[in-house]
Amino acid sequence: MRPHPEKPGPGQESVWDYPRPPRAERSTRRAVVRHAGTVVVDTSDLVRVLETSHPPTWYLPRTAFTEGVLRPVTRTTVCEWKGVARYVDVVVPGAAPLEAVGWWYPEPDRRYPELTDRVALYAAPFDEISLDGEQVAPQPGGFYGGWVTADVVGPFKGGPGSWGW
Repeated sequence: MRPHPEKPGPGQESVWDYPRPPRAERSTRRAVVRHAGTVVVDTSDLVRVLETSHPPTWYLPRTAFTEGVLRPVTRTTVCEWKGVARYVDVVVPGAAPLEAVGWWYPEPDRRYPELTDRVALYAAPFDEISLDGEQVAPQPGGFYGGWVTADVVGPFKGGPGSWGW
């Protein structure tokens, strides 16, 4: 059963207006990601993926990450839209690695060429992820990687009882 969407206010988007299949679009918002007191990426070269019921998932260029911070791991998953995802740990000297905290599509589906050489990150494990200075919150539930900001309204898929939406 589809939940009742929240009404967006001025400057907000409802995730229930996002398309299915998802849409990828470029953005020049500034994303800053910190782990263990270290900035691991700071970029305004972003792609956001918009899918019905999900807060945007933000993809950052792999080349924008601090040298050596991304460590590929063997984990893979398959997205029905974007293809086979490979995962990465984030490793900062002096801190425990954040395991399988990011993913990328080595060969994204032809519908999503914007995702080539870009990494998405789960927000929860990091000290801070911000978009234009606003700290993001993780999408509920831990399975999906959307970033919740004040400019998107839900309800968001991922929380209890939302698996079948």
